[in-house]
Amino acid sequence: QVQLVESGGGSVQPGGSLRLSCAYSGTIFVINAVGWFRQAPGKQREMVAVLVRGDSTTYADAVKGRFTISRDNAKNTVYLQMNSLKLEDTAVYYCNVITPVQPYWGQGTQVTVSS
Repeated sequence: QVQLVESGGGSVQPGGSLRLSCAYSGTIFVINAVGWFRQAPGKQREMVAVLVRGDSTTYADAVKGRFTISRDNAKNTVYLQMNSLKLEDTAVYYCNVITPVQPYWGQGTQVTVSS
């Protein structure tokens, strides 16, 4: 059974930083990509950042230059470093691991940016 556990969310003022972590466990033979998505109240879930096998990254335009996705294979952990946070970054952030069999999702972690 594959499990993804996110952590690192919280409340921060505009301009602040947070680092999200996603520890995955279970039997995963091949990972095609890992990513972070977010869903704000009343909005659809959207892609924030994706790291494809081979270290190719894709970012949403709204977070380019502010967020960085990375992965520690030895720790089976995916990170999202978020800097210069804005009010509109407020959302529940979800970790995603894509395998040839199926995608896996974490339970989400709340990020609130407020003054």
